[in-house]
Amino acid sequence: MEQLEGEARERLIRWLRRRMDEYGITLEAVAESISADEQAERPVLYRDAMGNTWDGYGDPPDWLRRAVAAGQQMDFYRCEG
Repeated sequence: MEQLEGEARERLIRWLRRRMDEYGITLEAVAESISADEQAERPVLYRDAMGNTWDGYGDPPDWLRRAVAAGQQMDFYRCEG
């Protein structure tokens, strides 16, 4: 993800604050929403025979990267949903 710096960052912050004011959104409401998202348990998308799992969020875990590097297809570990 691109990091904004300087004036571009400040312009974005001002724009966000105006939109928040426009829609009546508080900083506390944003913080609560972020916290709820972080705490929400994501469904398991990948699992190996040893019980290692990955929800598909972020970088693949070591066990999956090693398997793919060894020639296994990532879809082999995909769980049926």
